[in-house]
Amino acid sequence: MSRRVHCQAKARGANSARLPSESYPGPAVVNAPVQRVSVPALFSVFFRIGLFSFGGGLSGWVYREVVVQRGWLTEDEFLSGMAVSQILPGANIANLGVYIGQKLIGPVGSAAALFGLFSGPFFAVIGLASVYHVVRTLPFADAALDGVAASAIGLLLTVVAKSAQRAARHLATLAAFAATFVAVGLLHWPLLPVVAVIGALSVMAAWRRSAADA
Repeated sequence: MSRRVHCQAKARGANSARLPSESYPGPAVVNAPVQRVSVPALFSVFFRIGLFSFGGGLSGWVYREVVVQRGWLTEDEFLSGMAVSQILPGANIANLGVYIGQKLIGPVGSAAALFGLFSGPFFAVIGLASVYHVVRTLPFADAALDGVAASAIGLLLTVVAKSAQRAARHLATLAAFAATFVAVGLLHWPLLPVVAVIGALSVMAAWRRSAADA
């Protein structure tokens, strides 16, 4: 009888020594697959933007395609790319395409975005230049071009509004935004000195803010 009691107590001690994961296994953790952007998909988006955009406003269209509809980039990532592409030399939309392609895929993505952006307009402009000599005398031609220009300005203002909302998060960023607008837009000061001075001050303010947050 005492031997049976001893065996039962030993068995209870072994059960209590088990790890919680052995007694109550938790649910298996499954990593969600990371969305990867293919080179043909990236080329297709920029090819369509380059082929069907008129009168500028490409950054607004890129924002709509890449951020709003597909979610390839966050709003902050896109606006950071916009800032970099405007500072660097060259066309803003070309710099933005290189930035987005590099961010999503790498150097191959940059080449795909850039080639897709300019391959369509290269042939379209040659054809449209010939057609324009025929239709420019029509009475509705000027009104149609004015409407296209208004649409392009609306797309551009979308990105400006998003940039202003981001700048409003920090006083220093908002001050840099307003100072650049006043200096270049209202006072018509040279762009390069304004960007050099205000850009340097903005970087210093951002660095100090990051150091304070850390």
